[in-house]
Amino acid sequence: MYSYSQFDKEFNQQRVSQFRKQVERRVEGALTEEEFRPLRLMNGLYLQLHAYMLRVAVPYGTLNSAKMRMLAHIADKYDRGYGHFTTRQNIQYNWPKLTDVPDMLDALAEVDMHAIQTSGNCIRNVTSDHFAGAAADEIEDPRPTAELLRQWSTDHPEFAFLGRKFKIAITGSETDRAVIKAHDIGLRLRRNAAGEPGYQVIVGGGLGRTPMIGKVITDFLPRADLLPYLESILQVYNVLGRRDNKYKARIKITVHENGIDTIREMVEERFKVQRAQFGGFDQKLLAEIETQFAPPAYVNASLDGFNAAYAADGAFRSFVDTNLAEHKNENYAIVSISIKKHGETPGDATSDQMRVMADLAEKFGHDELRISHEQNVIIPHVHKSNLYDLYKALVGADLATANIGKISDIIACPGMDYCALATARSIPIAQKIAVRFDELKLENDIGDLKIKISGCINACGHHHVGHIGILGLDRAGVENYQITLGGDGSEDAAIGERAGPGFSYDQIVPAIERIVHAYLELRDSAEETFLETYRRTGLTPFKAALYPETKIAAE
Repeated sequence: MYSYSQFDKEFNQQRVSQFRKQVERRVEGALTEEEFRPLRLMNGLYLQLHAYMLRVAVPYGTLNSAKMRMLAHIADKYDRGYGHFTTRQNIQYNWPKLTDVPDMLDALAEVDMHAIQTSGNCIRNVTSDHFAGAAADEIEDPRPTAELLRQWSTDHPEFAFLGRKFKIAITGSETDRAVIKAHDIGLRLRRNAAGEPGYQVIVGGGLGRTPMIGKVITDFLPRADLLPYLESILQVYNVLGRRDNKYKARIKITVHENGIDTIREMVEERFKVQRAQFGGFDQKLLAEIETQFAPPAYVNASLDGFNAAYAADGAFRSFVDTNLAEHKNENYAIVSISIKKHGETPGDATSDQMRVMADLAEKFGHDELRISHEQNVIIPHVHKSNLYDLYKALVGADLATANIGKISDIIACPGMDYCALATARSIPIAQKIAVRFDELKLENDIGDLKIKISGCINACGHHHVGHIGILGLDRAGVENYQITLGGDGSEDAAIGERAGPGFSYDQIVPAIERIVHAYLELRDSAEETFLETYRRTGLTPFKAALYPETKIAAE
């Protein structure tokens, strides 16, 4: 795990001191809210529906116990005892007082954390596979590259005021757990025929008002060329990107309007100039960074206790089968902790829960934690001999819900409960869906099904790539929820297809229930997932189930 250098520490502290003075000037009235706005956004501070919101960066989703305990401390001292983990692998505090924010940033700096570039028209927090460094199918740990990108992009003078926000994601596996095709730039680590490391580079992805799947600009970029190539992409975007209309300012529109071939040609021309300017320093820096991401010192221990508990305890067996992923060390497992107990707010963790997870990571997980873009928490390195003890501790903390990847493991933005941009509520819909299918006892039978909910067209809940996507809109002052089907955020990424007219707040849960019952009737076998069934049958049978009154009228 990366530890801050002296330069990092001094840079971070200088930013906190600078912002403290800016806050003082705002409180004194020397700065208007309009003048203060770009300054606070540079430091992750939003003015939301009811209060300020501070978005704290968790670079590429990696934490240790000290950082997690500090997040818990901040939640208790400066907020309301909880934090909200986001689809950008960050954490948000929804109720800070403006005058407390510099103290919050000071506290974060004590554990090498910050809120820099978590907002604004800049390169945002770089996200990554939440199983990075542990996954059995990983070609290479992507986090050193993500850290290199963090250092390169932080306060980069040319990219501090882009036409719009800019998001980069990276995965180290052919299996995409980072939704790289829905980012402005997506990177996939791979090796060429000679075994040399490099990257597939994807540009022009994004969700929001105009959802698009990114396009491959180069299938293999040598590792040494990464920063000059990305810099070339950003420079071309900065020149071509529209600034006359913020809804048309993302790079996805630039790629769409100019064509990927034109963009590729322009990037290659610019790259010839940029490559000569780097001189290899970035590769020396990457080599230094890589030393801080060495695998943990794996232990050897008997698996007899684990095997006995798995055979004897049905609830533990369900947890293992649902919440664990295969580790590159066969005696270890990757443990996903769901913070989406049925009826709870997706992504919210109390300070007590944060401390429990910190303690468990320290005791059983080589002191590593991850935040997933799916708003859960991962302990990536747990020896199987410790799994039963860890599970019992999770049960005691009410954190042992076995629903990872299932219908109640819903991604949801804060929606109109918090966000000033939202046009509908997201959280209550997610809660109602989870509770309803828990009541029906269908969750295990349904299997793998990803529901994603957004409270406005900005799509912070990634609804476009949900197997079932829900978009909340305002229709003449009334909440209306559109449904999309067949979306996918994996390596086979696809934008969901709109099913038809929207549903009211009271109608949306029954509508989802009809979709699920249609799937259970349509699937070929219990092993065929919702997405597989949808791709086989298409929209028509689901639409018939979703709008039965239309079918009746037609008959």
